[in-house]
Amino acid sequence: MDLERISLAVERDLIERFDALAARAGKRNRSEAIRDLIRKRLVEEEWERGGKEAVASLTLVYDHGKRELADRLVEAGHEHHHRVLATMHVHLDRELCLEVLALRGKPADLRGLAERLIGLKGVKHGQLVASSASV
Repeated sequence: MDLERISLAVERDLIERFDALAARAGKRNRSEAIRDLIRKRLVEEEWERGGKEAVASLTLVYDHGKRELADRLVEAGHEHHHRVLATMHVHLDRELCLEVLALRGKPADLRGLAERLIGLKGVKHGQLVASSASV
């Protein structure tokens, strides 16, 4: 790995709070914590610009008993087969299911698909987690 050494001037209170945050997150050192923050911001920027292909996971918790909901989720997977890389289905109890979809595509398309699925009647909770295939 080719590393570039840099130096930063940061207020004492701010760096102490940052060090505590990094320690709670299990970071071994400041460099590791700062690299993670840089990557996170680069992913955010990539999603804001929307031009590059991105990856994401969509987590849904839904009522299995809602008429036609499971069929609609399967249908959406087939309809967007070029965006849905994989799915995982878990029975949480007799009524609730957890569905996780691995997605790849343009950020706007992935957001649109996520909003459509989260908005289906019977979906209790949904969250899209944006990531990148290039950062």
